[in-house]
Amino acid sequence: MQYEERTRIATPEGVELELVLAGLASRFMAEIVDAVLILLIVGGLIAVAALAGGTAGLVIFSVAVGGLMLISVLFHVAFEVLAAGRTPGKRMNGLRVVMDGGEPVGVRASAVRNLLRLLEGPPLFYAPAIVAILATRRNQRLGDLAAGTLVVREPPAPRHRRRKRRRAEPAAALAPGLRVAEWDVSAITQEELAAVRSFLSRRDSFAPAARRGLARELAARLGEKVAGQPPGLPAETLLEGIAAAKSARS
Repeated sequence: MQYEERTRIATPEGVELELVLAGLASRFMAEIVDAVLILLIVGGLIAVAALAGGTAGLVIFSVAVGGLMLISVLFHVAFEVLAAGRTPGKRMNGLRVVMDGGEPVGVRASAVRNLLRLLEGPPLFYAPAIVAILATRRNQRLGDLAAGTLVVREPPAPRHRRRKRRRAEPAAALAPGLRVAEWDVSAITQEELAAVRSFLSRRDSFAPAARRGLARELAARLGEKVAGQPPGLPAETLLEGIAAAKSARS
C-alpha cells in the first residue's frame, strides 16, 4: 500500500476538491530531469558559440554561461504557465504545479516560486527547500509558500478506463440540443444555480481529473432535484441543462 498525503480545497462551487500532494522523492526526480535539460540547452548554446566564433560567439557564450540562472527561471516559468503546470520532469513523474485554490498557475506566481528557487535551490544544495517540504502541512517549499502554489500528483488513468469514460460521457457540447423546456428545475435554488454557473465558467481552467470530479459531485447533488431529464446524461451536460433551463424560466 502506498501512503499518499492529501489536501482538501473548498471551491467557490461549494465542493471540496481533494488533491494528492507530491512528495520529496518525486519532486527531486523531476528536478533532476529538468536540470539535465537546462544544462543541455546551455551546452547547445556553448556549442553554437564555438561554431560562430568571433564577437558573436563570445556574446552567445557569455549569455549561456552568465545567464544560466535566468535560463533556468525562464525554462520553469514557460513550462509551468504554457504546459498546465508541468515541466518535462514533472510530466515524467506525474506532477503538476497549481495554485493553492486548485486553479492553474499564472505567470506571476510561477515567476515568484522560481526566482526563490535560485536562493533555496542549488546555491544551498536544496537544504531550505527540503526542510520546508518536510515541515509544511502541504509539502510546500519556500517558493511555494511565497507564490501560493502546490505541487500535486496526477497519476495517469488506465487506458481501458479512459476508453470507457469517453463512451459513457460524450462531449458537453451536446447540451444545446437538449430539450430543457421539459425539465422541472424549480427545486434548484439560486445558490445552487450560482455554483453551477461558476463551475461552467471556470471548468476549462481545472485539471481534467479535478474537472470531472467537480462535475460529478455537483451533478450527483443536484440531479435528484431535476424532473424530466433524460436518463444517463453526462455530468457536465446535466449541469449545462440545469443552467439553460433556469435561464429560460427567468
